[in-house]
Amino acid sequence: MLLEKTTRMNFLFDFYQSLLTEKQRSYMHLYYLDDHSLGEIADEYEISRQAVYDNIRRTEAMLEEYEDKLELFGKFQQRQMVIEQLTLAMERDEIEKNVVMGLVNQLKEWD
Repeated sequence: MLLEKTTRMNFLFDFYQSLLTEKQRSYMHLYYLDDHSLGEIADEYEISRQAVYDNIRRTEAMLEEYEDKLELFGKFQQRQMVIEQLTLAMERDEIEKNVVMGLVNQLKEWD
């Protein structure tokens, strides 16, 4: 469950980081991407651990709100599933490869 949340937050951060403040981006990057503890981030910014925790939780909520409205991550996941299904069908020779490759390339361009 924790790994799933971390993975989701990493994706949401990738999609929506430009909508965050510099401080929010920094805290999220340190916490989720660099795997720093709340205490390490608090020491680096000379603030309380609670302040870091509150900022990260508020930022997570904002990222979830952006996803609810824009659905960039959800659409990405859908495209990935289609690409995977098309690739499997191609590997099994179940449909014409040139048609499938055209669709796969089109889906990849959307990312």
